[in-house]
Amino acid sequence: MATATKTQTRRSASLTGGTAGAPAGAKRALNGAGGKAAAKPATKTARGKANGASASHEALDGAAIEAALSNGPAALEAVEPAANALGDLEFEVQRPDYWDKACADLVKRDRILKKLIPKFGPVHLLSSDEPFVTLARSVVGQQISTAAAQALWQRVEAACPKLVPQQFLKLGHEKLAACGLSKRKTEYILDLAQHFVSGALHVGKWKSMDDEDVIAELTAIRGIGRWTAEMFLIFNLARPNVLPLDDLGLIRAISVNYFSGEPVTRSEAREVAANWEPWRTVATWYMWRSLEPS
Repeated sequence: MATATKTQTRRSASLTGGTAGAPAGAKRALNGAGGKAAAKPATKTARGKANGASASHEALDGAAIEAALSNGPAALEAVEPAANALGDLEFEVQRPDYWDKACADLVKRDRILKKLIPKFGPVHLLSSDEPFVTLARSVVGQQISTAAAQALWQRVEAACPKLVPQQFLKLGHEKLAACGLSKRKTEYILDLAQHFVSGALHVGKWKSMDDEDVIAELTAIRGIGRWTAEMFLIFNLARPNVLPLDDLGLIRAISVNYFSGEPVTRSEAREVAANWEPWRTVATWYMWRSLEPS
């Protein structure tokens, strides 16, 4: 996983990153991809509060993203997030062992990353709590603000000081609902806890499983969508090659940095990201960072 200088800190898991590289021969002229100087990109910034290595990003379901993209950058800015899935988690500062190699490789391939990586300097990926806690908090934080998610989670912690799935099952529906959780979120968390307790999840094997296998296992749980699963891969398992195309911040950053703010399709975003492999997580991080207010 990651080697680390372990310093406890609290960060919003809604993180913004940097810029990425585009393959030669992309359908439209991409800023930084060709031999000519890049056109000045549109000056759009992500909503949310930047905080060093963190800022805000948003997740939408696929249909909502396509609808927003078809209406241009203004629609991207105006659309409301469908999930604020990770909330304000407890993190340890981690430096994945692949990070320096990835950065060195990416700056050779991509003119935009060549500028952005030195601009934002060394970055430490943030590793969060135990898998159950990370996922449970992701459910609590869905479709509400970070502040609201934090307040709800504090109530859950007060009701269930031992944050293990067995204790959540023991707490039960009524007491969880009394913390302010909706009926559906309460059901999701109890279903998640049951998956952990029953052994239906191969938690001990996740570190060695392929990304898609982990995603498939997680998205089989009620309340866990692909975006949440991909954020789990990035921030809990520190996987190097995740491309969260359901992340509105990533799509916005590709639009701003490679298409001068014009709308981009998922296919075009995927084409840009093809040049980042096998380091799409790292490129995505810098894409998020590029949206931070200067």
